[in-house]
Amino acid sequence: MEKEENQNKNPTNKSQEAENAENDINEDENNLKQEDISPDEEEKIKESSPAEKITELEDKLARTFAEMENQRRRFEKEKQDAFEYGGYSFAKEALSLIDNLERSKNVLENDDKLKETEALKKILDHLNVIKKDLISIFEKNDIKPINSLNQKLDPNFHQAMIEIEDDTKEPGTIIQEIQKGFTIKDRLLRPSLVGGIKKSGKKR
Repeated sequence: MEKEENQNKNPTNKSQEAENAENDINEDENNLKQEDISPDEEEKIKESSPAEKITELEDKLARTFAEMENQRRRFEKEKQDAFEYGGYSFAKEALSLIDNLERSKNVLENDDKLKETEALKKILDHLNVIKKDLISIFEKNDIKPINSLNQKLDPNFHQAMIEIEDDTKEPGTIIQEIQKGFTIKDRLLRPSLVGGIKKSGKKR
């Protein structure tokens, strides 16, 4: 009988011991949590209110849309520039054709053997026709020559190579064009190389 009583008591004792052990573990965990979490950290753990979360999401969405719009505008501008100025480099290189025509004309005109001959006149006429056609093609593509002679020197379009003393004209007036400049649409393709007037400094 005593043996049976001991056996009946054992399950109860074991259950009580397990409950006590679990309580001890929970108490230890609570103590650890209270020791590890500072007031600041506890404040951070607190969740924002629904209204604050909505405001934060609205702000993020507004910034995202603004960034997307800015990027779209950049792409549009790059596309427009590529369409309008895609031939910029080619146009700049093509100007050498006009330069070479001018040089050829100068060489022929200064050749003593050809001066005042009918052959020279025909050659120059042909070169002038070619030059005129080239400029016409350029103008159809919005590549236009810069007017320089007798104009006021403009650093946006002209590059002064020499200064010529002359008190009869206003200083800064262009009287010599060494190399013609061109624009493409509203951009400078290359400046005109010019000679302008400066005061002689002589007393009258």
